[in-house]
Amino acid sequence: MRTTLRVGIDVGGTNTDAVVLDDDDRVLAAAKRPTSPDVTEGLRAALDAVLAELPEPGLEKRVKRVMLGTTHATNAILERRALGRVAVLRLGAPATTSVPPLSEWPDDLRDTVAAGTAIVRGGHFVDGREIAPLDVDAVRKFVASTPADAVAVAGVFSPASADQENRVAEIIRAEIGDVPVSLSHEIGSLGLLERENATVLNAALYGVARDVTAALRGALEARGLEVETYFAQNDGTLMAVDYAARYPVLTIGSGPANSLRGAAYLSGVTDAIVADVGGTSTDLGVLVGGFPRESAAAVEIGGVTTNFRMPDILSIALGGGTIVGAEPRSVGYRIGTEALVFGGSTPTMTDAAVVAGRGAVGTRPVPEEWHERLARAVRAADEAVADAVDRVALGRSDRPLVAVGGGAFLLADQVPGAREVIRPAHAEVANAVGAAIALASGRLETIVPASGGGSSRARLIDNAKEEAAARAVAAGADPATVQIVELSEIPLSYLPEPAVRLHVKAAGPLARQAG
Repeated sequence: MRTTLRVGIDVGGTNTDAVVLDDDDRVLAAAKRPTSPDVTEGLRAALDAVLAELPEPGLEKRVKRVMLGTTHATNAILERRALGRVAVLRLGAPATTSVPPLSEWPDDLRDTVAAGTAIVRGGHFVDGREIAPLDVDAVRKFVASTPADAVAVAGVFSPASADQENRVAEIIRAEIGDVPVSLSHEIGSLGLLERENATVLNAALYGVARDVTAALRGALEARGLEVETYFAQNDGTLMAVDYAARYPVLTIGSGPANSLRGAAYLSGVTDAIVADVGGTSTDLGVLVGGFPRESAAAVEIGGVTTNFRMPDILSIALGGGTIVGAEPRSVGYRIGTEALVFGGSTPTMTDAAVVAGRGAVGTRPVPEEWHERLARAVRAADEAVADAVDRVALGRSDRPLVAVGGGAFLLADQVPGAREVIRPAHAEVANAVGAAIALASGRLETIVPASGGGSSRARLIDNAKEEAAARAVAAGADPATVQIVELSEIPLSYLPEPAVRLHVKAAGPLARQAG
């Protein structure tokens, strides 16, 4: 069998990184290019550059898979552009009419996204019993009278019973045909408003996902590459392109997750603090068993509160392009012309690190008159990093700190709160490596009795495991290697019968391909 290759690409705020790995996860080539304003051009430039770095001519024909971590979805929400119009349908009358859908959204985002909203009779109690029967006629009337690019459906406690949401999807297909439909039980967890918000954002991003997929496929076809394409998602795992087309909101947060996964692989450390130093910011997260520690708090995206799982990331305004002495601001991808070490006139943290002897970067020496000011900037940066490490460590000081990212040389060799500082090979492209080595996964959250029930409870848990595994396979995992990697039960209070929130995650590697 000939060795097949795969490409990992990660689109960051300042740079787009790309790597080529073989079947044994060895890095054969790496490249870093500025992220372009429209993102796609920077992606193409990084792809061209990394293929040109391959050690032998013709090796690019062995590329069979491309894994992409992208900021397209995040940028679309933050900039309120390229978003689709969404018909928002809540199954929750009369129980939830006091708080209409999207009522807490920023006005400009709501005006951009909302094609119309409605609350119809339906929903479930936490134990799966119906609050009210689904009002089929009201559903038909709403979808027929509300032109939209997509429909978002959220039912009260749909993670406990998805029957009504699935029935609504059937009605929509019968009434208006093949319009994209987002169902909240497939996207968020418990908490109606946050789950509804995540579902609406997902529906609004269908067009963005379609455009990104088309642009990537076009770039690959232009280079004569016939490959399978995967998107990185926010828990550090992959999903096949068709799966990503259904759940584009899951790509939000993929960048930090890729960095943590790449740091784990490159360093060989599975429990550590990771500092990803880019051109604009430093993102700190924690590895637990080789995967990102997930945030227990609700996540705000573009002013909208959601509850799907995201990496627990702390960002500070420290990067290679950070301007010394200014309000937190970065020269970004212009660092190659504006920093002092490149002959520019703007003092940056890259200049400060060079003066401190932490890196040999650039083409010009830093003028003497800047040295004292830059030394003060290094001391302030070290204090900020130590404080950030203390905040993410949660009292533990026995873990190493893995320094990755293009600006990792900014960090000191010893950081208070960390046992040691590890600087692995290829650290500057750890995020792209993380995308390339990721597993495919699927997850499910539901509610089951806390105890008793005998075979009934066991059957519900087994069904949840099977569904999570099926979702992992749908995301691209090899069915023969999928395993349950996380199973947690969280007690729920104030219920007539004791119950727990069951969270199941399944993951597995992609199948090897013949060369």
